[in-house]
Amino acid sequence: MDIIFIDDLRATTLIGIYPREQAMPQTVEISLQIGTTTASAGASDDIRDTIDYAVVVDRLRGELAVRQFNLLERLAEHVATLLLEDFGATWVRVSVAKLGMMRGVQRVGVIVERGAPA
Repeated sequence: MDIIFIDDLRATTLIGIYPREQAMPQTVEISLQIGTTTASAGASDDIRDTIDYAVVVDRLRGELAVRQFNLLERLAEHVATLLLEDFGATWVRVSVAKLGMMRGVQRVGVIVERGAPA
């Protein structure tokens, strides 16, 4: 299995359980490891033979801009499901973090892995 990665993607979404969080979008930081095979793209040198990370980034930013989540866990599940079902990944590791939410803490977050490593 090969891995396409996207590190420290910043996206804006409504996330949180507190009224102030549900009223104002926040920036979240997302890092992805996307398990797939890149052999065809390596041979053809054609973007159509792999998962296009630019398309993934655009899709995530668009989806998160119009959605609301209570928990980071739900946001991570949404991203994982999207990558597995819509982009054909066989395995994903999704890290999602809120930034500066607590005094003296730079980031809080969750990491989920879904699918089966080949």
